[in-house]
Order: sequence, then C-alpha cells, then structure tokens
Amino acid sequence: MQRRLVQTLASQGIPQAEICRVLDVSAKTLRKRYRRELDIGAAKLEAVLIGHLLRLASGSDHVALRAIIFLLRCRFGWSQFAPAR
Repeated sequence: MQRRLVQTLASQGIPQAEICRVLDVSAKTLRKRYRRELDIGAAKLEAVLIGHLLRLASGSDHVALRAIIFLLRCRFGWSQFAPAR
C-alpha cells in the first residue's frame, strides 16, 4: 500500500520532502526503500509532461514554435549558436 502511495505521489510531482512527511520517514530512508517507486513515478510524470509539450508543439502559433525550440534544446542538445556540423 505504501509503495503504491509513493509511486502515485511521485507521479503527481509531489516533492520527496512532502512524501517523507506523509510516510513519516527520513529522506534517506525514502530513497533507500522506495527508489523503484520514485523512479517509476518520475518517469510517468515525465511522460505526461512530454505528451502535453508535444501537443503544444503540434500547433501553428508562436507557442508551438517555442515548444519545438524547447524540445530541441532539452532533448537533443540543439543550440542556435552552435556551429553547423
């Protein structure tokens, strides 16, 4: 039950300090005992956020352009100042 709770809270973006308060454990114990659940929760949150970002990037306005540039920079290391390869 606690493992499911940790995964759910992590997937909602709740900070580890808050999860520690909910479970009444230290940060060290949380990371040691619930590492897998924290990682899975973080991966789920990232997937949801990337889905929203991709939806924004599929538009045709200035928000879409900014989303595309953000994706290129974060996921692919793109820079407008880097020399062409």
